[in-house]
Amino acid sequence: MASRNLNGVEIRVVEEPAREAAGFLIEHAAAGGHIALSGGSAPGPAYQLAAQNHPDWTGAHIWFGDDRVVPTSDSRSNYRLVRTTLLDSLSRSPEVHRIRGERPPEEAAALYDKELDGVTLDLALNGIGPDGHTASLFPASPALGEQERRAVAVEAALEPYVPRVTMTPRVFGETAVLVYLVTGEAKAPAVKAAFADEPSPATPASGIRGRTTIAILDAAAASLLPQG
Repeated sequence: MASRNLNGVEIRVVEEPAREAAGFLIEHAAAGGHIALSGGSAPGPAYQLAAQNHPDWTGAHIWFGDDRVVPTSDSRSNYRLVRTTLLDSLSRSPEVHRIRGERPPEEAAALYDKELDGVTLDLALNGIGPDGHTASLFPASPALGEQERRAVAVEAALEPYVPRVTMTPRVFGETAVLVYLVTGEAKAPAVKAAFADEPSPATPASGIRGRTTIAILDAAAASLLPQG
């Protein structure tokens, strides 16, 4: 594993990013932590590995960094992804705090904001989109400036164009460990913008940091980062 610090972020370039991320999930699940999960293509294998290697999640709390406002049976639902890759394989389940995607967006956001009151995350597992978004914090979104609420409704800036509910920068900023899991050459420009360039609202992930921030990357995703 190659590891170094870049602009306050620990960069880990590894051969098996899913296995590395699963280690964080297992550690915090075993400690009964509050864990925020994400959707997308990269985390599914990490969820499967975490369930296989540590099936007892008693005492842990599962949250969602964001989700689409769709029913839980919808293939676009982050909850559905987490259920099928992680929750259904556990022998002992955590307490799950899902975004109520079956409700109207503003109502779902208000309910989640209330549920998050007083909660500090121990771990958040985030991805980065090709446009530099993370969770559902999109480039130049008003949600990037939200300082009071912990969850807000937003419109999607890319497909699928359905409304979303997302945690706000305030929640991620208070998180003990924020882990970015990013793979593939297509994400390399966004990774560079998020971790090597100056922070900018045009690349939301460049400004979203936890108290400790770690980026788990494969070589392809890290290919545009400065060497050394």
